[in-house]
Order: sequence, then C-alpha cells, then structure tokens
Amino acid sequence: NFFDNAWKYHNGRSEERMGKALKDGYRDKVFLMTKVAGRDAKSAQQQLEDSLRRLDVDVIDLWQCHEVVTESEPYKIYNEGVIEVLLKAKEEGKVRYLGFTGHRFPDIHNEMIERGFDWQTVQMPLNILDHHFRSFEQEILPKALKKDIGVIAMKTLGGTPGQIPAKAHLATVPECLRYAMSLPVSTVVSGMDSMDYLKQNI
Repeated sequence: NFFDNAWKYHNGRSEERMGKALKDGYRDKVFLMTKVAGRDAKSAQQQLEDSLRRLDVDVIDLWQCHEVVTESEPYKIYNEGVIEVLLKAKEEGKVRYLGFTGHRFPDIHNEMIERGFDWQTVQMPLNILDHHFRSFEQEILPKALKKDIGVIAMKTLGGTPGQIPAKAHLATVPECLRYAMSLPVSTVVSGMDSMDYLKQNI
C-alpha cells in the first residue's frame, strides 16, 4: 500500500490520476508519497501546492526531494530555501515525513545525509548489480540504518523495466525482488507500466 509519485511525472498527470484513484475512501488505505523537484524556496512551495491540488488531499504522507543526482544539488537544497519549505510544510501538517531520492552517485547521498538534516527516508537503487559498482548498498545503506533513516529500495530490476532479467539474464524478476526485500529496507518500489509487470510484482 505504498504509492510512489512525483510532481513532474507525466507533466503532473500522474498525480492527477492517483488523486482520482484515491477517491471513495481509498486514501486512508495507502501511504502516499510524492516528490518535489524544486531547488529553491519559491518553486518548492509552488510544487507542494500543485501536488496537494492534483492529488486532492490535505496531507501527503511522505514528501521527498526528487532526483538529487548532481554535485550542486545538495548545496541548493540546503542553502536556497528548500529545507525551510520542507520544515514549514511538516509544521503545518501538510506532510508527515521528509526524505530525498537519487540514483546516480552514492557520494551525493552521503553529502545529503552528512549535512545534518533529520531526514526520515532515503530512496536509492538497491539490486544485485548495485552491490558491485558505486554501491549504495555498501556505502549508504549502513549509514542510513545507523542514523535511523528509513530506506526505500528502487531500481530493483536494474532501472528500465526488467533490465536485469530481460537484458542481462542474471536473475529472474522474483529473484531480483527477493534480493531487494532481503535487505534491511522499509519498502521496495518496483515499476509496473503494464499488467504483465504488475502480475510479476505481485
């Protein structure tokens, strides 16, 4: 019942569609997460308002800084007002928890964590290939657990849908998912853009 989304997915249509799906009492049955792409206070605040409107909710369970992947982004998030917007949103009860995501370099995740903000979650790639190269599992997972940060595993199949099982042929979909779920994570995000992928995930 963990639902992943983002302000910029499909130019906002993803949040709008999810908002419609959560009608008729379904909102209370899910843990709703979306992400903010803004790197300054004004854009972050506007995106919060957009997300609340599109999702048609009063509260977002988890609001995460989206795709923190370049060396300049931690500085922008911490120094150009984004942190203040995150804290204000939480204080006002518009969001419950705060986190960040990224999928390129563990060093950038490390900087986000080491700057001292009390992140509740971190979302990062965790799969059988990550273990061997630029490993979030080895470099970030232990640090997040030590700081009591909830870990959300993504790209469990390697990135594009089914990359590891379909292209590399190193493991099946169930094996990839079992590997990610065997790690000390809070939840696993796995894409499902077709009924076949949905059935495989289930």
